[in-house]
Amino acid sequence: MTDVPPDLAGRRALVSGGAGGIGLACARELARRGAHVIIADMQEDAARSAADEVGGEAWVTDLSDTRALDDLVLDIDILVNNAGIQRVSPIEEFDPDTFRLLLRLMLESPFLLVRAALPKMYERGWGRIINISSAHGLRASPFKSAYVSAKHGLEGLSKVTALEGGAHGVTSNCINPAYVRTPLVEKQIADQARIHGIPEGEVVEKIMLAETAVKRLVEPEEVASLAGWLVSEAAGMVTGASYTMDGGWTAR
Repeated sequence: MTDVPPDLAGRRALVSGGAGGIGLACARELARRGAHVIIADMQEDAARSAADEVGGEAWVTDLSDTRALDDLVLDIDILVNNAGIQRVSPIEEFDPDTFRLLLRLMLESPFLLVRAALPKMYERGWGRIINISSAHGLRASPFKSAYVSAKHGLEGLSKVTALEGGAHGVTSNCINPAYVRTPLVEKQIADQARIHGIPEGEVVEKIMLAETAVKRLVEPEEVASLAGWLVSEAAGMVTGASYTMDGGWTAR
């Protein structure tokens, strides 16, 4: 791994869903660049382990309990909205409470975390907000009504944040990966196989990589590398953007 200067020394970062997958990769990247990283995750042991690894701190919380975030105040410079889950089901069979859960976790809680972080960012005249969206923030797939709805909403939230934050030195951007090699993706395989009527061993090739030109999964570290650039001074004029990392999926 190429050494980078500690350009984030003195900065405080919060990564939601930071105990694993993309979140942990982002936490490692930000810590490597000198930031003090807060790992927000509902899995206590994993959150504390990740925090110990990156020399940061753990905030054990269920971000789907959005009422608890209404009066939150965050003194941070960088926010990575990453926490998410997936459920795969036809609309007519989709459990309404599960739909609400995904929207709370992946749209309401990012709004509330942004809302909690902006005052201190505005006060300092500097802030970076990274929203881990998805190719599904730009495109739809069947059987993912809640996830696609939440990610499309996150895209809009990110752009509004960019417009409001620009005068205060705060940028807001989305990263839009295709399927990333994480437990979130692995847990989908059985459901995808059932719904599409194919063996589990064919799901990655026939479903997950069907629309991409580059026939492999995205690695979490690749997403983190883009997040690392977006929080740097070199990206100060990048805001309101959606950066695809999808092997050509959305080029179609």
